[in-house]
Amino acid sequence: MKRDHTRLMEMLAEAYARHSPRSAAFQERAQRVMVDGGSHNVRLIWPFPPRIVRARGAWLQDEDGHNILDLWQGHFANVLGHNPEVVTTALAEALRSGWGLLSGMADVLQVEVAEILARQTGSERVRFTTSGSLATMYAILLARAFTGRNLVLKVGGGWHGAQPWGLKGVEFRQGYEQPDSEGLSPDTLGDILVTRFNDTEALREVFRLHGERIACFIVEPFIGAGGFIPARREYLQEARRLTERYGAVLIFDEIISGFRFRAGDAGALYGIRPDLATFGKVMGGGMPVAAVAGRADILELAGRGSGRVRFSGGTYSAHPASMLAARVMMTYLVEHEAEVYPRLAELGDKARRTVEAAFAGEGIYARCSGASPDIPGSSLVKVHFPYREDMPLESPDQVHNPDLCDDVLAEKALRLALLLEDVHTVHGGGALSTAHTEEDIAFLGEACRRAARRIRPYL
Repeated sequence: MKRDHTRLMEMLAEAYARHSPRSAAFQERAQRVMVDGGSHNVRLIWPFPPRIVRARGAWLQDEDGHNILDLWQGHFANVLGHNPEVVTTALAEALRSGWGLLSGMADVLQVEVAEILARQTGSERVRFTTSGSLATMYAILLARAFTGRNLVLKVGGGWHGAQPWGLKGVEFRQGYEQPDSEGLSPDTLGDILVTRFNDTEALREVFRLHGERIACFIVEPFIGAGGFIPARREYLQEARRLTERYGAVLIFDEIISGFRFRAGDAGALYGIRPDLATFGKVMGGGMPVAAVAGRADILELAGRGSGRVRFSGGTYSAHPASMLAARVMMTYLVEHEAEVYPRLAELGDKARRTVEAAFAGEGIYARCSGASPDIPGSSLVKVHFPYREDMPLESPDQVHNPDLCDDVLAEKALRLALLLEDVHTVHGGGALSTAHTEEDIAFLGEACRRAARRIRPYL
């Protein structure tokens, strides 16, 4: 069952153009010098994005003067809200004192941040870079060098950044076997195997067929772009067992999940330690920080003693201001873990219930993913519109299949409809921060009700 949302999207676009004329004008200006008017496709909402002038706590303000409740929160990175004072004060003081811009030298800050990350995740070694895409690319390079194998196993719908081994099996096109970008070599595409998320039998089968040639299995304990779905405990346990049996490297992509559910890795919630893990987003405190952490014998392939993997990290890796923000943020989360994470859990649970009830009250069946017994206390929320009430939300193969879920309604129409109500979401939902309040959740619920009233006549 597929719906045609052409008229709905036209109506929403016209209403949005009237709602935000200054942002519309800036889009025309931006398109003269930038591809599609920006540098990150997810931010470039159709027909144009709101142009933001301020961000503080749970709220944004755009060029048109709208105060917007934000659930995107910096790509789900801002667990304390936008520009938390604990981080901005430290950065301002450092810059005033003559410290913070790129020096190109080694310093103590990166040692301190690495010590925190290693202690909180049980990692033996850490190396920094600047983005999740680079971190996952370097982790895979290390795994291929360590094992001497070529095959990279990932799950359909899993996003591991815009790097060669991440650009197959991201978008659902009658399955997940198609490349997601041109410009990749056939050899690279042939080295990528795609399996089903949370399907233990499928995982066993792919290892049975290819296990001796698999260099690594990279997986998110909490899949992000694939639908905000936590992994099942037995699935990750089997992944650990199979990678050990066949000599493959298990990589947990924790760019989203790291420091989101606890002051450390989500793998610990499952009682599983991968061989390598990638971190970013939350740990950076709003600054560009990413890391690969894990076993010393694998990571030291990037060291001078080996020189086998050219993992230099980039000019801006371990940037002083970024390291300072990371140290402040991670220290705060460790010291306030007993306050921060229960608060986030409470807000997440309340938001999921509120959103589902709002749509139900307007006659639209909606369900929210983001929580499970294996990831207690989730502050992540994604709205889905399944065609059947009994459909499980356990895999991207389900929630992104247009025959099973109305993905266009969740990903595109809802985003525009909620912007008209001064709420900003991405991927049909978003992330709560400690800056959000119960009043903000009530505002979100009312916005969902009004959005549903706009949408309902077109279904």
